[in-house]
Amino acid sequence: MKIAEPPRTPEQRKADLLVRLEREIDIWVATADAEGMPCLVPLWFVWHDEAVWLCTRLTNPTGRNLRDGSQARLAFGDTRDVVLVDGDVETFTCAEVPPAAAEAFRAKTGWDPREDHASYAFFQVRPRAMQAWCEAHELPRRHLMRGGSWAV
Repeated sequence: MKIAEPPRTPEQRKADLLVRLEREIDIWVATADAEGMPCLVPLWFVWHDEAVWLCTRLTNPTGRNLRDGSQARLAFGDTRDVVLVDGDVETFTCAEVPPAAAEAFRAKTGWDPREDHASYAFFQVRPRAMQAWCEAHELPRRHLMRGGSWAV
């Protein structure tokens, strides 16, 4: 396979990344437990108030890892249009979640976990690093956010 397109500018990559955060519904969520055992699952998400909001049960490995480890790596599924997000996690029970975040999640996914089982919790992933690239020629300057601040 040949690379036919010129590399995107960092500004275009950021714009494309923000479009994906609004458009996509599923995101890969990578966590680890206290012993370092990795866990990788796809979850529904919403981009709201400069953070990724996820929801899963606190009774499963991903929920426990998000709560206890307080960090996650997120990624979209396409290997030719990579987006990686490293972030710090804050956990909210369904009673504690900010109503605007829960409503944004419901509006995007059509599901309101607050009306489901009590073991569900919301997880706010506040990005501290973001990378985006298509193919090897975009690897240079792939870091769009570092230390929680946009580099572009």
